[in-house]
Amino acid sequence: MRLFTVLGVIYLSAAVAAQDSNTASTTVHQPSTVFEPPQPDLQLKSADSVAYSTEKVVLKCFIDDSSDWNIRWNRNNSEIHGSDFSLSEENSKLTITAETSAVYTCQGEHKTKGFQTKVSNPRQINVQELPKPTLTRQSPWSDVFEKESVTFSCQVHISGWTFSWYKNGVKLGENTQLLSIDDVTKDNEGSYTCKVHLQSRNLSSKDSNAINLNVYSEKAKPQVTIRKPFEPMYPGESIEFSCGVSIATGWDYMWYLNGSEIPAANNPIYKIDTIDHSNHGEYFCKAKRGSFFSEESDKLSLQVSELPKPTLTRQSPWSDVFEKESVTFSCQVHISGWTFSWYKNGEKLGEDKQLFSIDDVTKDNQGSYTCKVHLQSRNLSSKDSNAINLSVYSEKAKPHVTKSKSFETMYPGESIEFNCTVRIATGWSYIWYQNGQEIQGVNTSIYQIEKINLANHGQYFCKAKRGQFFSEESDKLSLQVSDPPTPSLKMVTKWKDVFENERVEMSCDVGVSDWSFSWYKDDVKMNDEMSNLRIPSVTQSDKGRYACKIHLKPRGVSSVFSNSVEISIYAEKAKPHITKSKSFETMYPGESIEFNCSVRIATDWNYMWYLNGQEIQGVNNPIYRIDKISHSNHGQYFCKAKRDLYFSDESGKLSLQISDPPKPSLAHLTPWLDVFETEKVEMSCNVSDPTWTFTWYKDDRELQKTPSLTWKENGSKLTISSIARAHRGNYACKAHLTPRSVSSNSSKELHLKVYESLPLPKLGKSPNFNLMYVGETVNFTCKVSVSSGWKYKWYKDSDELVDTTESITINLALKDKGAYWCSASRGSISPIQSNKIQQDVEEIPVPKLKLKNKQSDVFPKEMVQLSCRMANSSGWTYKWYRHGGLIQADNNVVIGTNGATIAFPADPSHHQTQAYTCEAELKHRSVRSNFSPNVTLEVYDVLPSVTLLQSPQHSVLHSGDSVSFSCNVNISSGWEFLWYKDGAQIKKDNQHNISSAQVKDTGFYTCRAERESFSLEKSQNMHIEVKERPEADIILLTGWGEVFSTDSLALLCKVKGSEDKWNYTWFRGDVAVGEVPAEKYIVTPQNDPDQSQYTCKGIRTERPTYSRNSPPFKTKNLLLKRRILLSISGCLFFGIILAFLGCIYFKIRKPVVAEEKPEENELFLTLKKQLEHTDNPCPLVEYITDKALNEPPKESDGLISSDSTELTITTQEDQAAVSSATENGGAMISFQKVG
Repeated sequence: MRLFTVLGVIYLSAAVAAQDSNTASTTVHQPSTVFEPPQPDLQLKSADSVAYSTEKVVLKCFIDDSSDWNIRWNRNNSEIHGSDFSLSEENSKLTITAETSAVYTCQGEHKTKGFQTKVSNPRQINVQELPKPTLTRQSPWSDVFEKESVTFSCQVHISGWTFSWYKNGVKLGENTQLLSIDDVTKDNEGSYTCKVHLQSRNLSSKDSNAINLNVYSEKAKPQVTIRKPFEPMYPGESIEFSCGVSIATGWDYMWYLNGSEIPAANNPIYKIDTIDHSNHGEYFCKAKRGSFFSEESDKLSLQVSELPKPTLTRQSPWSDVFEKESVTFSCQVHISGWTFSWYKNGEKLGEDKQLFSIDDVTKDNQGSYTCKVHLQSRNLSSKDSNAINLSVYSEKAKPHVTKSKSFETMYPGESIEFNCTVRIATGWSYIWYQNGQEIQGVNTSIYQIEKINLANHGQYFCKAKRGQFFSEESDKLSLQVSDPPTPSLKMVTKWKDVFENERVEMSCDVGVSDWSFSWYKDDVKMNDEMSNLRIPSVTQSDKGRYACKIHLKPRGVSSVFSNSVEISIYAEKAKPHITKSKSFETMYPGESIEFNCSVRIATDWNYMWYLNGQEIQGVNNPIYRIDKISHSNHGQYFCKAKRDLYFSDESGKLSLQISDPPKPSLAHLTPWLDVFETEKVEMSCNVSDPTWTFTWYKDDRELQKTPSLTWKENGSKLTISSIARAHRGNYACKAHLTPRSVSSNSSKELHLKVYESLPLPKLGKSPNFNLMYVGETVNFTCKVSVSSGWKYKWYKDSDELVDTTESITINLALKDKGAYWCSASRGSISPIQSNKIQQDVEEIPVPKLKLKNKQSDVFPKEMVQLSCRMANSSGWTYKWYRHGGLIQADNNVVIGTNGATIAFPADPSHHQTQAYTCEAELKHRSVRSNFSPNVTLEVYDVLPSVTLLQSPQHSVLHSGDSVSFSCNVNISSGWEFLWYKDGAQIKKDNQHNISSAQVKDTGFYTCRAERESFSLEKSQNMHIEVKERPEADIILLTGWGEVFSTDSLALLCKVKGSEDKWNYTWFRGDVAVGEVPAEKYIVTPQNDPDQSQYTCKGIRTERPTYSRNSPPFKTKNLLLKRRILLSISGCLFFGIILAFLGCIYFKIRKPVVAEEKPEENELFLTLKKQLEHTDNPCPLVEYITDKALNEPPKESDGLISSDSTELTITTQEDQAAVSSATENGGAMISFQKVG
């Protein structure tokens, strides 16, 4: 460096001397300057600053575009050595094989002058391992069947890589992230792997993990089994089917009954808890996974039958018996293995056999008997059998008589049966009677008369006989016999003379019901048996004489013939004739017309009218009149005649044409209708038919001729020869067809306007901006708002322009600034001047671009915000450009209102140095500014690393320790830091300091750097554990036995719960004592005459380096207190011995007579009684006078303690006494235990 400075001074001196020799007249000398060596510019020539291991990275060192330098390369501040690099282009280009991350710099040394450059800017090269993709199977199964589908996914944590696939190490054709096999075959079985490739950098990853694909060639067939396979099953029982596939996994199941899928049955077990008949049929199952289905299983049949119902029979002859008879019942069922139970009137009997017998019937045996059968092994019971009633009678029988036909009247030739029954008992024979006389030869329960005649008329009854027993007489039944009724024939339709296809109906009436009918034509029986004879469409064959008969078919009874009716039939079909009252080809709305329809044969016709094939409702007269024609009446008309259900043919058709009267066409023949006074106006009114005439109207009033207002003979042309103010208004005309009183609607109106004064032209401008910019186009329009036919001239300031049109267009330049106006004229009207409009013109301003970020160097995905503004102007929109290319809004780029701002995440893929500019454009105007000056961004290609530092670097701390965390970012500035503990944010600061650690400070600490809205990833976690600092404790080593032999106290300091080696520091009050740290400390009257309070703490070189101070230990009068307590204890001990010996003495001594026994004095008073004598002096008051001895004693767990002396307190009463004793000056009192 010094050599460089000297050379620089010599060089400058020589230059000055040379200048002095050439210009001797110059008297001013320039001062010399120190030459600064250049700094090399180190640039990365390969694509990325993040490289993968084994990839080539190229760096280029530039020094003043000169080749006069020898270049030395450094890696991590050390010169590069080894074989992992190569140099070219005179060592200015370094090519290395990436292995580990490092920082590279270069430095040059001049080849001839020997001085060195500065060290170049550093270049960080980050090296990372090639990614290893992860292969996953997206379909759920590794073992599949043919025709199933399977999908593999090759996943890698970074983007931009392509994919390749391998089966059993052989490359496949696919190159997408997903490998799908839609229709698997056995050939697809094998081991699959994938790789990823970065084509742009010729990189390939390692093989992914392998996944084996197994393919079954046979199709799966499930096996179905059944539990409880009884044949048949009965309603109410339960059954369970099971379905399983022996190969593969992940199956869902489907169950089928009689070929139909069972809803919601998708488990391998299908259970029916309560069988009913709907469960009957054949069952099978299928297995399914995904969209793949197995074959059907074999079918299993489930037979469901009703429980058997037993049949109860009686084996004895009668169910109704008399007392003392016997009866036997049998219960029968068609299957074996069932047991029996018997019931009378619903109550179970004791019998359980198939036969049930009663040998000696009594009245108590009467009732309803049933039985049941049971299948005990399956806990099944049948329904009740049929019931058999057993009747036991004691009363006499009375027969009941009935007849087979209950008709009130019978007719000759019919048959009838009478039936006689006895409702109790059986085995009866019977006797029959008519009108009180026995009918001979009849002894059965049924008496039949096969062919009734009038002689059978009368009353019938019967009797019953069984052995010698006769019943009472039955009730009497009457038999009425008479001849059948005669029918009457009547016409239902009106006419006996009819047309073919017309309807005829006749009725056969009789005054009784339940009879059927037969019809006869010309004495020949017809097939119709209804009460009415209907011929819906007669033909000539239906002509003839008709009659009827009636029949009581169930009883075989028929009447004689009714009266007869003669029917005649016309051979030809009726066709009506139609006419109309007016024969005009075209009719107009409002006119009237009549149509007439008539039929020339037969009578009683109704008429129907039709328009365009549709029936006109509500019209049934022969005349159809339209009083006021409208367009809806347009079309073809015809009619029909009708009587009952018979219709005539259609009449001929007549056409009715309807049109609106023609609307006249009104036109003005002069050029304009807005005129000035004295001008002439002509109008015309026309229709296509010359036979029409016209009338004229102004403001809806009909006009009359005047000298200045005339028209032609038919009124088709109107002339106003000299316009006056009175002629202004709305003009229209009408057309008329006078012979038929038809008039048209009014024509359209023409408005005639007459102006009072001449108009002024009005100058307009578009667009209407006072200030416009060079290059814009402006249009001026000169318009007279009334009439037409005007001619125009244009002026700027005082100069006339060449344009004579209604409007002019100017492409503005600065010279076009000025005041514009125009003039208008028409015919003899002099030019009229318009208003003036000032037009200002300026050059387009340049927008101002501003970077809102505080730093111009940004990182990938960091939001960049730029603003573009036009000073002192509004209404602009803005466009943005990067390196001259237009930037469009998308998912990443947000462009603000009118484009005045843009925000986007930084992207190093565009370029590391990015130039941005903007341009402005006026809304709704084609004004575009020049580009703004550039704003240049430096975009790093990788995110900076956030490093968390801890001082001191201990992972385990103890309470009271201090620790400081700092967060560093290796690139750029402007960072703020967020601090987290166990994932929760705790503060926002540049550092996080813990001045006095506590246990609650244990946890994982990390930090995050952010600036504005951009955040980096969190730093690495740092874990600290804060433990409680161990506490020292003081132990008194001087024992009770030493209190009379020494004046000193020995104290020992120990750290609680610690087995480590410690040194100890002692403190009297807050002052350290002892020359060197020691475990023990001796307190003597010489070194502590005031008897102070002592503490200690442990110290050592390892962590923790010190403990917490021990609790304070008091030594005040401790030896004296112990001596007194030991003396008292000795007195108490010997006193107890004397009391014991005294008791023995009084026991041996002769007893004293009771009345002479002296009162004993208590040798030892109770503690309570002693306390009552407060006048007793205390022998120790003279010796123990310290204030500390007068303090109330500490109480803990039933002990009164003063320092290290403990006295046991046994009861609450003693405790109260001791407290009282302390209040009495601390006197020691003899006491015995209170009873």
